[in-house]
Amino acid sequence: MSALTETAYAKVNLALHVRRKRSDGYHDLETLFAFAEDGDILDGVLSDSIRLTITGPFADGLSDTDNLVVRAAKAVQGRFAVAAGAHLSLNKLLPVASGIGGGSADAAATARLLNRLWGIGAEDGELEQLLGPLGADIPACVRSHSVYGGGTGTTLIPVDDRDIRGRPLLLVNPLLPVATSAVFNAWDGIDRGELGSSMPWLDAASGRNDLQTPAVRLCPDIAAVLAMLDGTGAILTRMSGSGATCFSIFEDVVTRDAAQARIASACPQWWTMASFLR
Repeated sequence: MSALTETAYAKVNLALHVRRKRSDGYHDLETLFAFAEDGDILDGVLSDSIRLTITGPFADGLSDTDNLVVRAAKAVQGRFAVAAGAHLSLNKLLPVASGIGGGSADAAATARLLNRLWGIGAEDGELEQLLGPLGADIPACVRSHSVYGGGTGTTLIPVDDRDIRGRPLLLVNPLLPVATSAVFNAWDGIDRGELGSSMPWLDAASGRNDLQTPAVRLCPDIAAVLAMLDGTGAILTRMSGSGATCFSIFEDVVTRDAAQARIASACPQWWTMASFLR
């Protein structure tokens, strides 16, 4: 079989409401997941063992053995008793520790690719259940379409995403990693109310990201990114996940592309990616 390819679509939390810290150390939250049309690129071919090669602008420092891609591959191989292996090649195009689910999206893409490469034929629900223990964002990333997340983010509720899909999107990151655990630990513990779950775009626009304030305290450059995006004519600007990536959604491509050009000129050290919500 020739090589197969999967995109590890960048995750965007259009809204993220943290409700409470649980006794097990995790947090109950409500979030509206959405996904860009672009992300890391994963290729795979049959092999006699599971191997991973990582390339791309954000490959430095990543392990090719202790990696979510390898852990996801071994989980799929074990669950479905697959004798074959796979040589996986990851082109790392998304910044690490950036709030857009890079590692989770890579793990999800691995499961989708191996499901095809090994001829397993598993449903998304099986893969979501299998990979959930590896990371709270992974089940949503398996679907990689807009969905509401509850609990720790693994309880998924389908949405009618017609008012979200196809909107022009711009992602901006100051290229400063932010540890998810540190941001959650800096959250003030105040429950500011629930996120709606019936009208996705209105819920996103009227929602918030409860991790944005603690993330800005830990990484003040996030505030500079948000301020720059606020002046671009976007219809929604917010931080994604635990940061430091921020996003803006636009009415049209012309305005989005002008915003990207302006930011790239003013802050060439920042990472930007223009895409669309899928």
